[in-house]
Amino acid sequence: MDDEEEAHLKAAFGDSSDDEHPADRETSVVGDSTAAVWERVEKINGLWLCRNFLSVHHQSHLLSAILKEGWFVEESINQAMRFGDLPLWATELSDLILESVESVDLPVLPADLLWREPLFDQLIVNLYQPGEGICAHVDLLRFEDGIAIVSLESPCVMRFSPAEKGEGEDVDVLLSPGSLILMSGEARYQWKHEINRKQVGFQVWEGEEIDQKRRISITLRKLCPS
Repeated sequence: MDDEEEAHLKAAFGDSSDDEHPADRETSVVGDSTAAVWERVEKINGLWLCRNFLSVHHQSHLLSAILKEGWFVEESINQAMRFGDLPLWATELSDLILESVESVDLPVLPADLLWREPLFDQLIVNLYQPGEGICAHVDLLRFEDGIAIVSLESPCVMRFSPAEKGEGEDVDVLLSPGSLILMSGEARYQWKHEINRKQVGFQVWEGEEIDQKRRISITLRKLCPS
């Protein structure tokens, strides 16, 4: 990949970094990714963020594989679901998640989840146009603990709010391109998550309006045995 192409991909997919190193943060180097830093999201037990989980090259490869599926040829279609046997690229992504989690000495996922086979067997790919979001929700109980969300193309702010009113304050998390967020335990069952753009059609992070482009999210879950 030449410098011009690399610069183009960085502009499209982002290149995040962070200089802080608190105790609940650790670096993982897996595959062709740059040093991926896992960090616990404060105030929410079981919520972990890896901002630069995928390298720029891997993001480009993954986006190409998704678009080749042909799911979003029609403009009216913005979601695709698969159950059981997932596409090869999704299986490889699941394997990469497991490898990264196991490479750090942090409780990113409960140990019992790491033994299940497969780790994930249900896939949702969502395509968000600028200004689009998703309402606050807790994922259905037909899915087991442990949910992964990978973001591509455009950044967004995901808001977490207590499932029971009055149980805590809302927590905003910036999901940059190439980031991975994992939810388990309290984060999975006791907190709703949403992408809210209803008020003005755009989002703000640290006082700056986010440059909204198309965003693709990949959600991986495990169906309950029944």
